[in-house]
Amino acid sequence: MCLMINRILHHFDLRQLADSGQCFRMCPLPGPGQCYTVISGRHFLVLCQDGESVSFSCTEQEFPYWETYFDLQTDYAAFVNAAADDDLYLQKAVRFGSGIRILRQELWEMIITFLISQQKTIPNIRALVESLCLHYGNRCPIPEDTAVSFGLPDSVFYTFPTPEQLSRASLDDLQELKLGYRAKYIKRVCESACAGELDLALLKELDYPHAMKYLTGFYGIGEKVANCVCLFGLHQIEAFPVDTWIQKILLREYAPKTCYSSSVPRSGLCKFLAGEYFSRYQGFAGVMQQYIFYYERFAASDISGNDDGIYCFRQDMT
Repeated sequence: MCLMINRILHHFDLRQLADSGQCFRMCPLPGPGQCYTVISGRHFLVLCQDGESVSFSCTEQEFPYWETYFDLQTDYAAFVNAAADDDLYLQKAVRFGSGIRILRQELWEMIITFLISQQKTIPNIRALVESLCLHYGNRCPIPEDTAVSFGLPDSVFYTFPTPEQLSRASLDDLQELKLGYRAKYIKRVCESACAGELDLALLKELDYPHAMKYLTGFYGIGEKVANCVCLFGLHQIEAFPVDTWIQKILLREYAPKTCYSSSVPRSGLCKFLAGEYFSRYQGFAGVMQQYIFYYERFAASDISGNDDGIYCFRQDMT
């Protein structure tokens, strides 16, 4: 039987976590209040927040899993307070998104999810992930008391498919799910995982530099995807993914106050700027990356009048 396990949590905001771009199976429930469903592995949760009070609808045996998933044992106040006084942009970003944490998500799911994420909007990623789960994952019951208490429209959920389950999909099957060019990346990575070439247990033992080198050795996994996997799948919070949003921030906020050669290519410049301004956050630069990513997507873009991609991102959350 599920219970409502209540905790007072600081620097924890469900809306910010769901909108942060790091998880794609955390969805708001309709109606008043702030309640979300979350699916991770074979685990299903409903949780609600009122101020700093957060209620988890799960069994006592399940709660440690979610305590780890939401990284509740880590002191995020230390990260918030670490933002440099002379970095006004980061100061604003940290204040705006201080409820974000780096979730401890399933490694295999993050590999496939961030292969899917390339050149896709948040709603598209969500839809494709759910489609993979529906077609190839396991069908599991939602606890009846939870389904009834929260008026859930479905009594079942679908797990993210294992490498073996997903390998049953042909390239044509994956393309029919509208994965486009990503279908061949997913197919090849599944083959590598099933053959033991992509060793998930080994990957979990590697430090950040070695994990990056290992991941980028596989077809379809470039530096950006590998960094996302390290940050969100391995919880290596020193990882600093640079996508188009982070590039925009680095070039607009940090390049103007930096001396560099005009011959430096854009990609090299962004890597240089990330090192120049975020290496000071030794061991947790990825936390700062999440703050500025979230701020840019929601606050800064609205303020500047540039809302490219914002509507479709928010549409999925309402």
